Amino acid sequence: MNTSIVKSAVTHGSVSPGFESVRDAFEANFERSGDDTEVGAAVCVYVNGRQVVDLWGGFADAGRKRAWQSDTLANIWSATKGVVAIAIAMLVDRGKLSYDEPVVKYWPEFGQAGKERITVAQLMSHQSGLNGLAAPTTIEDFYRWTPVVERLAQQKPFWEPGTLASYHAMTYGFLAGELIRRVSGKDPGTFIRDEITRPLGADFFIGLPESEEPRVAEMIPSTAPPGPAPAELPGRAVGNPKLDPLYPNTRAWRAAQIPAGNGQATARGLGRIYGAIGNGGEIDGVRIISPEGIDRLRKVRHPGPDQLLGVRQWGAGVWLSAGANFGPHAETFGHTGWGGAFGCANREHRVGIGYVMNKMGGQLVGNPRGVSLSEAVFKSVG
Repeated sequence: MNTSIVKSAVTHGSVSPGFESVRDAFEANFERSGDDTEVGAAVCVYVNGRQVVDLWGGFADAGRKRAWQSDTLANIWSATKGVVAIAIAMLVDRGKLSYDEPVVKYWPEFGQAGKERITVAQLMSHQSGLNGLAAPTTIEDFYRWTPVVERLAQQKPFWEPGTLASYHAMTYGFLAGELIRRVSGKDPGTFIRDEITRPLGADFFIGLPESEEPRVAEMIPSTAPPGPAPAELPGRAVGNPKLDPLYPNTRAWRAAQIPAGNGQATARGLGRIYGAIGNGGEIDGVRIISPEGIDRLRKVRHPGPDQLLGVRQWGAGVWLSAGANFGPHAETFGHTGWGGAFGCANREHRVGIGYVMNKMGGQLVGNPRGVSLSEAVFKSVG
């Protein structure tokens, strides 16, 4: 398949014939007004295991002095969760975990304060009742791992597990990450490196090596006024500790294991991971998961609504498309991140998409930049 090389004042990279509308949507994002004007970004798309879009442009810093490169890394916030969910699905696929088993089978200390019957599936679909931490917690605690997982093991759920879903904004990563650690013997960042990113040749990190620091984009907070505060129960997910959008600009944040929110990725890396998932778990002869394992990952575990995010069909750590976030097809699944980054896959159309940026939008989900890109991709696929 021939590709056209794109070089404009803003955009660099390549697109395959038929995908020019994705390039147009990407360039249009730099011309938006207000809070959703792109500063620096990249998008990468795979179809049938082959890269068809690889675009980047803009600037990697707020001062617009450092050009965004093809290998620029960005903090993708909660889009990290989708990759962690894939890691858990791989362990299920290998027989190391089962979604139907109680968490205590793999993490005995978790069975305190009424949590003995919580299943792995409930944990992964935000139904465990541990959407926040009860004990006062600092961002420095997040950098150390053990204080957080010990508190979660001891903590009583905020609701009866399995009766509702409410987004576990930051605790999700420690809960799922501890399962990874218990059954694999590796911290989540190391497991993902050894079993996903190195085999696939995908640029994605949880726990960024210091040698990669020069490639990281500066995150730029949204200037939009904050929306109304969430109700008390769902609000527990985001208040202890309260997250600062500038944390990703520190070495301490990037170096830590925070599997709900500190993934550093290029669009190529995120797109390649989801490209493999969209292609049935394999790309360029490297298989990371079976098609059946992907089906277990995307099986609906809670029909919604999510108490914090609204209507969401939760799979085992990924959510199925709602509205236009991942395009027009209900079966598309993946995860978005605070500010706009996302990765998603569609098995039926064999599509994988990765999008990263540094200018954070004001929406919790449904950033118009990502929406326009996913719509253009699926229109091109047909």
